[in-house]
Amino acid sequence: MVSGESRWEKRERIRTHLLDLIEETGTGRPLPGERQLCEELGVSRPTLRAVVDDFVRDGLLVREHGRGVFVARAKVAQHLGGSPGQPQTLGVGGVDGTWASRTLDFKTVAAGPRIGRRLGIAPSEQILRILRLRTVDGDPMCVETLHVPHALVPGLTARDLETDSFYRLLGRRYQILLADATQSIEPTVVDEWEAELLGVSVHTPALLFERAARDAEGRVVEFTRSVYRGDRYRIFTRLSLAGRPDGGRVVDGSWSAATTVPGADTLAFDPYWSN
Repeated sequence: MVSGESRWEKRERIRTHLLDLIEETGTGRPLPGERQLCEELGVSRPTLRAVVDDFVRDGLLVREHGRGVFVARAKVAQHLGGSPGQPQTLGVGGVDGTWASRTLDFKTVAAGPRIGRRLGIAPSEQILRILRLRTVDGDPMCVETLHVPHALVPGLTARDLETDSFYRLLGRRYQILLADATQSIEPTVVDEWEAELLGVSVHTPALLFERAARDAEGRVVEFTRSVYRGDRYRIFTRLSLAGRPDGGRVVDGSWSAATTVPGADTLAFDPYWSN
């Protein structure tokens, strides 16, 4: 125990020690037992457990009843832009993993007012509404609802989306060349149905993505709503800073895979985005 240490300083000391252990310990490997950690740090078990609980909630550690606490699998890193000086690209990356999709529902329906506005079409126009479960190494990662104007993709099947990239299909089969996309990202929690598909508890924190992609003619080709597991998904940004004596300013920014950050050191591209 450190003399004169405040409660906040104690928690930060424990956090720093555990973060070092997490980086040094391989994925899936156990941390030292509670008793050993408490003796090393000079803290009580309730104090140690409170910090461990935080890391379990954040997806850095996994607690297995009767076995101990283990280092969680690496998170997946979102990659939506190139490196500085490189062209901007659409892409999603995963850490040491293989992305796959399972089509859960595939229907032709009327767009309706809300989706029609997002696609820039009449509410009565027919669209494909496609529900998919995205996985990484077989683990559920994302529940995704894809909306596409039916007239743009005649003959598209549920099987197509399980065996090939959606964007590659647009380009090669339908000669639709994508030009840009807008995407919003915000925190949310999973509902009962999403929790069942993702294998997490109801109201587990998640990330909600809504994306609209346009082709070279300015048509909205897709509107997609995706709910990603908050415990396995993270986002990094890369910013370009102006070198000025007054402190500079941010002159550019793009989503990027931070390959030097623990938990995102190996990037494999999601085939959904491949050209």
